[in-house]
Amino acid sequence: MVLLGFHASHEQIAPSQLLEAVVAAEEVGFDTAMCSDHFAPWSVRQGQSGHAWVWLGAALQATTFDIGVVTSPGQRYHPAVSAQAFATLGQMFPSRFWVALGSGEALNEHVTGDKWPDKETRDVRLLESASMIRRLLAGETVTHHQLVEIDRARLWTLPGEVPPLLGAAISTETAHKVGGWGDGMITVNQPISRLREVIDAFRSGGGEGKPIYLQVHLSWAQNDDEARRIAHDQWRTNLFPSELATELAFPELFDQAARFVQLSDLEEAVLISADPQRHVTWLAELADLGFERIYLHQVGQEQRPFIEAFGEKVLPELTG
Repeated sequence: MVLLGFHASHEQIAPSQLLEAVVAAEEVGFDTAMCSDHFAPWSVRQGQSGHAWVWLGAALQATTFDIGVVTSPGQRYHPAVSAQAFATLGQMFPSRFWVALGSGEALNEHVTGDKWPDKETRDVRLLESASMIRRLLAGETVTHHQLVEIDRARLWTLPGEVPPLLGAAISTETAHKVGGWGDGMITVNQPISRLREVIDAFRSGGGEGKPIYLQVHLSWAQNDDEARRIAHDQWRTNLFPSELATELAFPELFDQAARFVQLSDLEEAVLISADPQRHVTWLAELADLGFERIYLHQVGQEQRPFIEAFGEKVLPELTG
């Protein structure tokens, strides 16, 4: 059976509330959790962006299941500093931490003052960063002078078990690349036909036999009108193709870009319904694609009603 996880969205919810939510999620039967890693939200309305790494230590201490994070080494985080964080969490919480690496967005990375590179350069930087992080986690002393600059770095605290380093991918092109270097892949919900293409690209690129995870954006409420209102209010700034979404540097720009987004535009990106059984059906169809884990992201800012409703009516149907 598929494992169902809770997604903690730092862009939308204050860290203290997210900590309460992830504890509640484990209590009602979620199998695992993950979180985002942002410096800024996608929208002024979302209004938060706590530090993921501070929160992860508290969340892992407060729970017993594993928790992962999607992060972007190379600009905001030097790869050696990222590796040190991975090693520390891995040492403190053996077998309970995983990380997915992506090439990042200007929204979070521009704060360093460095030039935001083009996509090709970001992809090369990600590959270099992933390679250097693996070497550091293996206990090597690393020097590297290309897009990534590292001078005689060594981790003095190493995990007993190296955390899995997955790759984050949405397009088939990125999924194919991730197949070659990632321990697995995480992607986001898209139409079934596109997800099949992404999975096939990952496997043909070297990912055969490696785990695949899925993050699903959904909107549940007591009635359909409220579920639609929540989705449009909180997630209409997250519908843009990566060519645009990775280039906008401020939440205000996302809000401007989304000013003409209609509710109907959200239907492919967010599963919207007040009926828990519809969510069961949707999630079962996604699980049939071969995902080992599906992480549920309730796009509203109120998490407790969703956690309780899905704990009672959705999780038992899918996890037995």
